[in-house]
Amino acid sequence: MNQNKLNILTAGVLIISAAILKVTTFPHSVNPIIAISLFSGAVIKDRKFAFAMPLIAMFISDVMLEAFNIAPGFYGMGQIGNYASLLFITLFGFTMKKTNLISVAGYSVLSSLLFFVLSNTNCFFFDFDYTYGYGFSGWANCVAAGIPFVKNSIITDLCFNVVIFSGYVFALKYANKKAIA
Repeated sequence: MNQNKLNILTAGVLIISAAILKVTTFPHSVNPIIAISLFSGAVIKDRKFAFAMPLIAMFISDVMLEAFNIAPGFYGMGQIGNYASLLFITLFGFTMKKTNLISVAGYSVLSSLLFFVLSNTNCFFFDFDYTYGYGFSGWANCVAAGIPFVKNSIITDLCFNVVIFSGYVFALKYANKKAIA
């Protein structure tokens, strides 16, 4: 199996798994979509494909949330910011030069924090009821309200990144070993 076929198979498994995990763990949203964003940026050479992977995973999960009447899958303009946040994480993944444990762990934590800041900033900008207040103090209140979620996100993203990256390395080694035989 060549690397392109492995990438397509990996993408399919990751996208479907992410969508199912996001829907079945709602409202806790234990899902690998942020990890997929980082992985696709770091590993997938075709940039269009790399950007598409997390967006497709998020879109499918949003359709499933809506279709199964679990929660609003499509909830307005703020959702666009969350999709854009995934694109920023994919872009961040392009800067990962080595995919060793230290790099994956460091990038994972930074990706979680990046998504945290971007998604909470997004929430603040689209809070037309001014729940958190105005100006910088309103933004700070909005970010502070998200702090309880970031700890779990860091742990979840770190675990998923280790599984996804190491799983891909093992699959690549297996595919190469099989090709040589």
